[in-house]
Amino acid sequence: MSRTVKIDFVSDVVCPWCALGATALEQAIVNLAGEVEVELTYKPFELNPDMPAEGENAIAHMIRKYGRTAQQVAERNAMIIERGAQIGFRFDLEKRSHFYNTFDAHRLLLWASTQGLQRELKKVLLRAYFADGKNPNDRETLVTLAGEVGLDTERAQAVLASDELSREVRELEAFYQQRGINSVPAMVLNDRQLMSGSLSVAEYEQALRQAAQVAAHV
Repeated sequence: MSRTVKIDFVSDVVCPWCALGATALEQAIVNLAGEVEVELTYKPFELNPDMPAEGENAIAHMIRKYGRTAQQVAERNAMIIERGAQIGFRFDLEKRSHFYNTFDAHRLLLWASTQGLQRELKKVLLRAYFADGKNPNDRETLVTLAGEVGLDTERAQAVLASDELSREVRELEAFYQQRGINSVPAMVLNDRQLMSGSLSVAEYEQALRQAAQVAAHV
């Protein structure tokens, strides 16, 4: 008999560790099918809420924000590419030339959750940014990606052209920040247990099994 685990996965679509974590988590969920049922929702977090519309060069951004050297950035990128390859996620960090604001992407993801297609949209957003170098702050790109997963493109365009879901995204961001989440990825299991950082597939499987066992005894 399977047990249900509720997961709120707090992340950003321009965060490589979030891409790794989300990919590994989704694989863990598939591996535990029939043993653990998972209700997964992606929650918003903006790494760069003050980022200008044109974005910022990725290497310059990493040097400025984190005080790294160009060599350290290159070494970190190589490590990320290797970790992605191990779980089947392709990073092309030459195409990913800039960091961008992601507020509209989070609004679209929140809307997609009401349509039952949030996980699918999250996957293509991560691929579009990290593998294809697309701009997640470009509304035309967002509408195209929405259509790719079966969302109504006219409705997606209307959401993005308005302030729809802006307040809800801000409230969710504040909610998780007030609960101590100031870096991502982070996930909350069954509204109780907080786990931070990007884990391996095996580590996510272990966390899901443990959360299911705890839920069964509550």
